[in-house]
Amino acid sequence: MFYFIGIKGTGMAALACMLHDLGHEVMGSDLQKHFFTEDPLRERGIVILSFDAKNIPDHSTVIIGNAFLEDFEEVKAARNNPTVTCFRYHEYLGELMKGYHSVCVAGSHGKTTTTGMLSCMLNHWMPTGYLIGDGTGKIHSDSENIVVEACEFRRHFLAYSPDYAIITNVEIDHVDYFTSEEDYSLAYEQFAENVKKALVVFGDDLKARSLDLKGKKCWYYGEGKENDVVAENIVETSTGMSFDVLIHNQLFGHFDLPFVGHHLLWNSLGVITVGYLMGLNAKQIEESLSLFTGAKRRFSVEVHGENIFVDDYAHHPTEVSVTVDTARKRFPDKKLVAIFKPHRASRVLYFAEQFASALRKADVVYLCDFTSIDDKQDGTDIDITYLSKMIEGSFILSEDDEGAKILAKEEPCVYLFMSSKDIYELAEKVKRFQNY
Repeated sequence: MFYFIGIKGTGMAALACMLHDLGHEVMGSDLQKHFFTEDPLRERGIVILSFDAKNIPDHSTVIIGNAFLEDFEEVKAARNNPTVTCFRYHEYLGELMKGYHSVCVAGSHGKTTTTGMLSCMLNHWMPTGYLIGDGTGKIHSDSENIVVEACEFRRHFLAYSPDYAIITNVEIDHVDYFTSEEDYSLAYEQFAENVKKALVVFGDDLKARSLDLKGKKCWYYGEGKENDVVAENIVETSTGMSFDVLIHNQLFGHFDLPFVGHHLLWNSLGVITVGYLMGLNAKQIEESLSLFTGAKRRFSVEVHGENIFVDDYAHHPTEVSVTVDTARKRFPDKKLVAIFKPHRASRVLYFAEQFASALRKADVVYLCDFTSIDDKQDGTDIDITYLSKMIEGSFILSEDDEGAKILAKEEPCVYLFMSSKDIYELAEKVKRFQNY
């Protein structure tokens, strides 16, 4: 029996689904409110309880979500039960990976989409389990490979020892924990030491390129000619992209992919490199990559009458900037209305100028306040007015019917709902106030 404390967390839900797929009995607890990650749990019949210290089953393995500190009631009950074996999420995932040929995707941005692309490609040609940071987790009884999104949060990815790893970029985040850019880079260098076969690194990112990889076999990818894997003859449109891939200056293949946004070119290159290292040819890679329809909550698009709703997980200023830029490219003639809900006050305090600059790219900006259990966990005590004062003409918005009515009046437009938290519920309210 596996019991998950915080089972609706993105990684937790994915891992719970995987353990269920492997034939284990799984249950867990979380808040009663609906999160998008719980749908695949309920489809599998996994029981979800409200938090209660009495929930912890004797003789079970308890997996503890990262948001729950040691003084949380269920955590204390599990730790104090001598019949229970406890793991933090990343600790158990590291143990699970040891039984498979593994590939990790790490990096400040693009982890989830790149993991999704990689999973789609490999699983098309060979049984592959995967854990994606959008709450998606699947595995087959005959899987030999496993693909895992590896988060640097509090150095948790050091629990993993993959055969291959992609590092998509290195830009400081989680500033409540990492003391400096040097400390942040050091974490990636420590992670690289655990990789057994080869690293695949975005070579156009200066921070990633400057990592001390201590002689590890490394394949750099990007557009710069100094990389091992290079994209050239790039053509991007509002519906897709095409490019040639050279490996060590030799043409590997031509790729036509249905992806919009330059960052997806970079993500694709990292995945293509892993495909090459695992023995796939260009046609096989193109065929399977073309089937990738996107990760949950990563520029998810829905047309509603004259309006377009985009739901995106963007919670770092670089991600916000990319989301707005992609919307401009994809919907060049539309008004862009940005709705941003931050996660962690320390992140907003540290990156305030960058957040403001990224959000100003939209035509209209609405900001929602902090509401998460861990937003001010480190003692940073600011509210959303701190950011709103830096964005002239921005509005602070409540996440209720009154806020939804205000947003509904912005139509026709592209609504960019951006947050790693549950902002998608506000989007559903807005649709109810529009007559379509």
